[in-house]
Amino acid sequence: MEQRPPSVPKLAWVEEDEGGPGAAPGQETEEVVPFHPPQEDAAVERTQEQQSSRGRFRRTAQLVCDFIKSVRQEEARAMGAGLRAHSEVLKYETSAVLLDLLVENGASKPEQVPAMVRYIHQWLLANDSAEHRLDKTLLNLTKAHPDYAVMTLLRVAPSCDRAAWTMWKTIMGSSRTAELAQLVLLDVLGNWPEHSTCTSDGDKTGVFALAATLVMWKILQVRCVPRIMKVYFPRLFVHLLFQVFFSTLDMPEKVDTFWKGCQEEHGLASSPNRFAVRTLKSLLCQRQYKDVVVAMERRGVWNTLLCDDTQHYAVGLLAREMRHARLELCSSIALHLLQLLSREEPRWDLAALAFIVEVLECLDYSECADSVVEVSSRYLQSECRERRCLALRALLELIHNPSMADKMWRLTESLMDLLWDNDAEIAGMTLVALSFIFWRKYSLMSSPIVLQLAEALLPLFDHNNSQVQLLSILLFRTLLTLPLKKERKVLKSQVRQSLLPLFFHCHDENWRVAQASLETLLCVADFLKRKDLDKVVKKKKLWMFADTLLAEDTSRAAEQLRRALRYLESPQEPLREAAIRFMGVAGRHLRGQPGELQLICSALEELANDSCLSVRSLALQTLHIVRTVATVQYSILENLDHQLRRVWKTWLRVSGLGYLCCWSSARR
Repeated sequence: MEQRPPSVPKLAWVEEDEGGPGAAPGQETEEVVPFHPPQEDAAVERTQEQQSSRGRFRRTAQLVCDFIKSVRQEEARAMGAGLRAHSEVLKYETSAVLLDLLVENGASKPEQVPAMVRYIHQWLLANDSAEHRLDKTLLNLTKAHPDYAVMTLLRVAPSCDRAAWTMWKTIMGSSRTAELAQLVLLDVLGNWPEHSTCTSDGDKTGVFALAATLVMWKILQVRCVPRIMKVYFPRLFVHLLFQVFFSTLDMPEKVDTFWKGCQEEHGLASSPNRFAVRTLKSLLCQRQYKDVVVAMERRGVWNTLLCDDTQHYAVGLLAREMRHARLELCSSIALHLLQLLSREEPRWDLAALAFIVEVLECLDYSECADSVVEVSSRYLQSECRERRCLALRALLELIHNPSMADKMWRLTESLMDLLWDNDAEIAGMTLVALSFIFWRKYSLMSSPIVLQLAEALLPLFDHNNSQVQLLSILLFRTLLTLPLKKERKVLKSQVRQSLLPLFFHCHDENWRVAQASLETLLCVADFLKRKDLDKVVKKKKLWMFADTLLAEDTSRAAEQLRRALRYLESPQEPLREAAIRFMGVAGRHLRGQPGELQLICSALEELANDSCLSVRSLALQTLHIVRTVATVQYSILENLDHQLRRVWKTWLRVSGLGYLCCWSSARR
């Protein structure tokens, strides 16, 4: 009678149950698996081939028993070495069923998962013709303990060899495990250069972020990309984008060594940052952004992304292209970036701000306004100019909604500090933001804030950027027209100081600045209740303004003189001419003060070599008259005053400036 071969799985588990975890690995198979034939005569009929088969199965059963003990004793690393020593257990013909039973028995035990994942990887390396045999086994492990399964796979095969790729396709292709594995991969991607998580076997070895990038790249090459990658597109996009930055700035030696192995494994010629860009392109193409990829390629933006100094510009251009393609995805990315920036200040914050600013118009302000204001408030105080600019740009996107004034009010002090910034772009954007806030929240303004704002605005009247000049003058005028009763007394000193700058800028070559200065000068005269000045300005008799201003308080003439001296150095000819005429008027009011008259003469002498003929001529004539005032007796001063007035009127007619130089200049 022919004897049926013994059941290997049953024998294996019987041995494990009888011997227990502490049984000696070297125990003889015959003692563990006693075999009693049904008939005594059957032993005589057993052939040599059956004996050989029985011995092979016994050895296999013993190997699996040893493997189980190793798992139970959490000796995954020693077990891995044992697998190489006992390669017979990896043969498909003798171990597939055993492995299934092993996982079914132990999948719920976390301490066994890393060892099992390693075993599956080794088994697949030894059985390339049966790659789907263990799909169910691997999925059970990953579903039960995704962190341990994914991290172990990344550790055991960081370069994603053939067997590892088979396992990744199985994991990412199943709805049971794809999302769980994707979340773990995202955590690894977001930690440069490596992510460390202790698995159940006590392994704390770091996993390179580039290893997860390599897995993502291979997944994106398949025809049917897992749906879950589309669900987590914003996070995946962000992590891949900023991995470009990390791999550009910092490439540790161990990561470089690892990458060389990956290049050899997959025939890659790219550097790590270029490979990250390549993966990012694949992701965009999968999300129907191929036009964006092509447009960026045509403009050379991908190469710009690889340069540390220009990365944030490249990200801004990328965001702009994506915004034109599909707004909803840009919105998701921006919201994710805002969440990250609200929690920390990462090294890639500049690029994140650049992206957010470009797509803010896509966002629902009810969802993101608080986050935008919070993030902007932090970066307004940054020492980095680019970060301050981007924070201001983000705030300016909010001012289209009047309700944002309430949220931005708390940024008032930080914004006013920026008015002292020498950068024209920053000063200009700050003025726009403050104008929006004060126009809608003036009722909340206190005397200290009003005074601080006025003090900061005055120097900006003479800014070298005409846009900053215009905005500062307009905001100053707004400040004077607001119904602020208690603050009027506090403001008087600052308002008086604005008279002279506004008068000179009425002659500005930029007609918008000249007009704004004239209108603001009227507001100032009304604020100070100076009817004499108001009358002069309304009739546009600006040649009388200096005399009227200085006549009120002769004791302040020297102070006004010194403030007017800087306009003699103005790059604008009309302002230099207005300053020269002011020197002549001041000279008449300073007679008897030789020190002040000498100061005027010295300033006018420097203009004798001015590049403009009209300025040189006017300066020489005024210098002659002032010197005469300083030397002649008081009795003939009235005649000299008449001469001076006649010279100025003649000059105005010859130059064609009329009553208001700035207006006629603008019309020409």
